[in-house]
Amino acid sequence: MLGSYLPILLLALVLGSGTQWWVNSSFRRYSKVALATGMSGAEVARVMLDSHGLHQVQVERVAGDLTDHYDPKANVLRLSQSVYDGRSVAAAGVASHEAGHAVQHAKGFIFARLRMSLVPTAQLGSNLAFPMIFVGLFINISGLVTVGIVLFAAAVLFQLITLPVEFDASRRALESMSVGGVLPAEQVSGARAVLTAAAMTYLAAALIAVMQLLYFVGLSRR
Repeated sequence: MLGSYLPILLLALVLGSGTQWWVNSSFRRYSKVALATGMSGAEVARVMLDSHGLHQVQVERVAGDLTDHYDPKANVLRLSQSVYDGRSVAAAGVASHEAGHAVQHAKGFIFARLRMSLVPTAQLGSNLAFPMIFVGLFINISGLVTVGIVLFAAAVLFQLITLPVEFDASRRALESMSVGGVLPAEQVSGARAVLTAAAMTYLAAALIAVMQLLYFVGLSRR
């Protein structure tokens, strides 16, 4: 069993490492390109939020690198220091992308709503699926394996629904920066490169998750 699963683990390692390197490399590269308008990431996010009437959404600084996220429960956009204070194309791209999630939440974007509804089940699946599947296979209890696969399927569905959420946030970000005059036409490609690299990490994770699910389903039928 372990031998046949090894190729998936190796592919996961390669894709995970490769896409993470791509993200870090793209962010570092465009962090050195000053935003022509001279705005900070926090200011870029504020402009995008205000342009959609989201004056109530706060923008805060958070510790860590690329820890940027929107918290729908607190209605707060949290940006890492390099993005919050950064005045680069990379900082503008990441800040506006996260602001895009706030816009999705405000407008009731269907995939964002579905993703939120799946969070508890996906967390349960991520924590329990693998132990249940491997223990079930080891002691030959098919029911335990089946439950584990169902839980893992929920986690996979969460990752698949994440894809349109992330792609749409990037689309909104680029559109808002271009229309709002935050990002000059000649710098659009740089912001797009950063956001594309980030999107590929989600795509790689979803691909690996689907492969794992198919593997476990096939294994359970032997």
